[in-house]
Amino acid sequence: MLLTAVMLFPVYWMVNNSFTRDEDMRGATPSLFPTHPTLDGYRAVIDQQLPYLGTSLIVGIGTVLLTVLVAAPAGYSLAKLRPRAGVFISFLLLIAQMIPGIILAMGFYAIYLRLGLLGSVPGLILADSTLAVPFAVLIFSAFMSGIPEELLQAARVDGAGLIRTFWSIVLPISRNSVVTVSLFAFLWAWSDFVLASTLDGGGAQQPITLGIYHYIGNNNQQWNAIMATAVVASIPATLILVVAQRYVAAGVTTGAVKD
Repeated sequence: MLLTAVMLFPVYWMVNNSFTRDEDMRGATPSLFPTHPTLDGYRAVIDQQLPYLGTSLIVGIGTVLLTVLVAAPAGYSLAKLRPRAGVFISFLLLIAQMIPGIILAMGFYAIYLRLGLLGSVPGLILADSTLAVPFAVLIFSAFMSGIPEELLQAARVDGAGLIRTFWSIVLPISRNSVVTVSLFAFLWAWSDFVLASTLDGGGAQQPITLGIYHYIGNNNQQWNAIMATAVVASIPATLILVVAQRYVAAGVTTGAVKD
């Protein structure tokens, strides 16, 4: 309990400072509670940061859709179709997760420079999806390998083809893994800074991570507005995590233990 309180104290301090006036922050003794609460920081968020939040929301949802669209069939293929190079592909997916993000960012920068995708939302969605897809494929593969073969055989007997079986049988059963993958993909896209600063640093539509970064650089004395921006940026991810936590636990642990 004590360790949890210590770990969560920076979050509390962020919320506290978001309601504290700038002149009170400069006092000799910081207060654990705002003595003169103010909403000026949150007014600044509404006036200046909403476009960044909107861009992050679009990028996050787009990353989720693209990740699930690519990873779910790939995980099903590895789990049930069992290609000859399946073990090697799984190993490559593990290696892909070890590549530093800055290396991927520089590679995407060289490609996007030629394609004209720098500073674009679709380009950022594609780049963020590359970080999520390897993990997502492994999650889907581990979950779908536990689906009974008898269930799939019954679908084939009823005349369902490969695609129909995947869409109507496998995907609904894999709800927990879909939620898990969607959550992690959204969080990665929402909190990404390296890819965003490299690929979208000069674009008209920038995510909230760059919004906070620029806001600190331009307004390094308005700390209540900076903290309010951080609080608002944390709300969507926090709500999604709270709502989906039971699905995440089930999606991550399924496939880890064999009967």
